[in-house]
Amino acid sequence: MTTEIKTDLFEKEALVYIRHMDVGEISGLLPPDALADIDDPDDLFMVFSADGQRLAIVEGRDAAFAACHANDLRPLSVH
Repeated sequence: MTTEIKTDLFEKEALVYIRHMDVGEISGLLPPDALADIDDPDDLFMVFSADGQRLAIVEGRDAAFAACHANDLRPLSVH
């Protein structure tokens, strides 16, 4: 008996990487006032595509994973 797999778990397009970023790293990528409304600038995570393209900056690890799942992406944590 075989079952058809609908999605390849390691499909390049579906994988994204989540990495904690220091404020100094992120602030160099954004306009000067972009982080003004962030409650905890030490709790920022960046989401990258499988080929390294920056997709999003999210406040909080759980929120970053939730955003990925909401968009049918498979997040991996990078340290």
